[in-house]
Amino acid sequence: MTAGQFTLIFITALALTTLAKLWLARRQLAHIAAHRTSVPESFREKIELEDHQKAADYTSAKTRFAMFSILFDALLLLAFTLAGGIQFLADISRGWFDAPLVQGMVTIVAVLLLSSLLEAPFSLYRTFVIEARFGFNKMSLALYLTDALKSLALGAILGLPLLFGVLWLMERMGEFWWLYVWLVWVVFNLTILFIYPSFIAPLFNKFTPLQDAAMKSRIEALLDRCGFAAQGLFVMDGSKRSAHGNAYFTGFGKTKRIVFFDTLLERLNGNEIEAVLAHELGHFKRRHVLKRIVATFAMSLGFLWLLGQLMQNGWFFQGLGVSTHSTALALLLFFMILPIFSFLLHPLLSAYSRKHEFEADSYAAGHTAAADLVSALVKMYQDNAATLTPDPLYSRFYDSHPPAVVRIAQLQTQ
Repeated sequence: MTAGQFTLIFITALALTTLAKLWLARRQLAHIAAHRTSVPESFREKIELEDHQKAADYTSAKTRFAMFSILFDALLLLAFTLAGGIQFLADISRGWFDAPLVQGMVTIVAVLLLSSLLEAPFSLYRTFVIEARFGFNKMSLALYLTDALKSLALGAILGLPLLFGVLWLMERMGEFWWLYVWLVWVVFNLTILFIYPSFIAPLFNKFTPLQDAAMKSRIEALLDRCGFAAQGLFVMDGSKRSAHGNAYFTGFGKTKRIVFFDTLLERLNGNEIEAVLAHELGHFKRRHVLKRIVATFAMSLGFLWLLGQLMQNGWFFQGLGVSTHSTALALLLFFMILPIFSFLLHPLLSAYSRKHEFEADSYAAGHTAAADLVSALVKMYQDNAATLTPDPLYSRFYDSHPPAVVRIAQLQTQ
């Protein structure tokens, strides 16, 4: 393959992927607008028209804004690749530093920082305009900036040593470097899973033990019935940042924690909370977490092997507007263009995730009343302004959870 041919493949893939994303977004907008004036029949006794329309407007606002982000991301990718942005930064780095490994690290960090800086206005608008307009944002600008600085510092502390190790292995481990890098990546991610509940999450939120004795007793009884052990039951001050509510498990092995958003506890009754927790337990009992971790590691191994093949060819670099051939630039280019060439995996991954959600719902219905989970889900759809009428094709591509109408109908048969 020549560099020109690969450039054509890249441009074609980028154009088709961008157009497909915009087309799906337009379908989503049209479908939501067409169903805005009436609540789906199965929800008419549970959801007011006003709430249904708020969800439609909120989803539409996010989708329209996402269309601008899609176009911006495509232009930014072109600026970094074919327009010479990466090569420009690599030339500066080469002029400042002698060691190739340091040059590579500086170039990658520069691209990441510049990308974050350019995308910051989108994040600010999403948080302080869209989320605020619909009553969800609770963050001050000071808290937003504090979170950003903490994330930057955490990324440097954890990410820079990892990046150094990866680049060192790529340069020193010969033909099978990708296997060594994969092993380091696996260990790193498992370590993060272990330390996240105790060391990382508390940097951003306050976690307090669940104080409600009656609720704690109910939850512990459910855990006993399901044969599940957790390090503790915690309430997170999610209301400090957002009005959205949720519950989740975090950690791995003996560090597992059950975490409830304070907003969720304020909204749901005891039976509903127990049902939501049973759903989350279902993910663990059906080994969904383990399956997803294994699938992620398997895909990362495949991607690293593919990178090992591509970086041996000059056309890979030159076809993306880079004349300097190095392991660092190969790594950077590969993971910048990977979302373009893996776009068609979206519906497969989404279908796999929705399958797990159905299985977790079924597990919850076997250990609590299905009607309680239905009631909890309806309140969560309502409180989070989640649309009840997504476009079917858009949903198949992107939604990790089944559409509300389908999910509730399935639960009502159990």
